[in-house]
Amino acid sequence: MRLLSINTHSIIEKNYDEKTKNFLEHIAKLQPDIIAMQEVNQTADFPEAVPVLQNGRCRNGKESRHLKADNHVALVAAELRKQGLDYNWTWLPMKLGYSKYDEGLAILSKKPIAETNVVLLSKDADYSNWRTRYALGVRPAGMEDWFYTVHLGWWTDEVEPFEGQWQKLQNEVIAHKHEGRIFLMGDFNSPAEVRGEGYDLIAGSGWHDTYLLAKDKDSGVTVQGVIDGWRDKLSEADMLNGMRIDHIWCNEQADVEKSRVCFNGNNEPVISDHYGVVIDLED
Repeated sequence: MRLLSINTHSIIEKNYDEKTKNFLEHIAKLQPDIIAMQEVNQTADFPEAVPVLQNGRCRNGKESRHLKADNHVALVAAELRKQGLDYNWTWLPMKLGYSKYDEGLAILSKKPIAETNVVLLSKDADYSNWRTRYALGVRPAGMEDWFYTVHLGWWTDEVEPFEGQWQKLQNEVIAHKHEGRIFLMGDFNSPAEVRGEGYDLIAGSGWHDTYLLAKDKDSGVTVQGVIDGWRDKLSEADMLNGMRIDHIWCNEQADVEKSRVCFNGNNEPVISDHYGVVIDLED
């Protein structure tokens, strides 16, 4: 089983159309079983999508937010379908980003989606507040495993600290009484290299970093250079050295054959300000 997680920074990216084309080309080659995406955007004031684009696959947790014609995951799924890859998907609008985008979370699954679970991580659900955070989980048909796409805040945020969001995520996921394994995939904004903060909190809570479990791995660096959200938190030199802030965690010691960075300019073209993570698991 192959899992892939990436913060797409969609629509906002320069040369977005070209990068999306590259993303589609290499997803068709990788063919992950599950794709967890963060910063999956649509333009808030765009026309609504036509019904054929939705194809009955949008499980939208906020009824007041309609699917728009430039919704990133809907377009990705439609283009993959043209290539014979029929991914099932779900998208959750989370907040208004950059005052113009419906920013959300999305999961694509090769298997039909049997169940979904939405977890509010921030203190409130104010759609106009850029600090609003959620997690979105799915259980594919015929499986007991659950897969969550996650985008958490920062450890040092005094209004919405990482620790509070993590505790809500862990408590809600455990309370949901999943019978299979649980995979938390996404942008955790917690560098694995920094001690005593978010990464150590997750590991200390009993979760397993699949990067460390992998028999074969690379550097794991998923962000290199200066990006939004980190400009005032690390020096430019530190960011240029790279951070491993995008992770795939599991509540069990999964048998991970390989973990590698994708869409980093070496293995696949860069398509976002984040690189992705792809892991191969023994079924």
